[in-house]
Amino acid sequence: MNDSTRSRRYIILILLFLTPLGFYTKFYRGPGAVWVADSLGGFFYEVFWCLLIAIITPRLKPMAISGGVFLVTSALEFLQLWHPPFLTAIRMTFIGRTLIGTSFTWSDFPYYLGGCLAGYLMLKLINNRHSGKKATFNPSETTDENRI
Repeated sequence: MNDSTRSRRYIILILLFLTPLGFYTKFYRGPGAVWVADSLGGFFYEVFWCLLIAIITPRLKPMAISGGVFLVTSALEFLQLWHPPFLTAIRMTFIGRTLIGTSFTWSDFPYYLGGCLAGYLMLKLINNRHSGKKATFNPSETTDENRI
């Protein structure tokens, strides 16, 4: 089994844990339920997309993946300011609310950034784990070794 296959399997295992955890944040009703659903859920959302994109496009670098996820989800956040009938209909469903959100809030952006940073670091650690290198935080690295 090559390094890419091992990396993908490891990411899939993480996603098998992370996905239900992310959905659980939408149903949690204990202390801090609003924060868990609205903010912590956004963090997991970003990590999920970073890992999923890494599986779909394994040649992309972790920085490109996490940066792209941050840009797209930030655009989706701004899209919440727009309420045409077709988006309102989508937002009325659970999956629609979960994927594109319902209301704009500036306080989501730090969680998006934190989730993308966590996704970046996970991808770097996974890459380095299978290449035998130590993980470093250097966003400007451009070698092929940073690819999944």
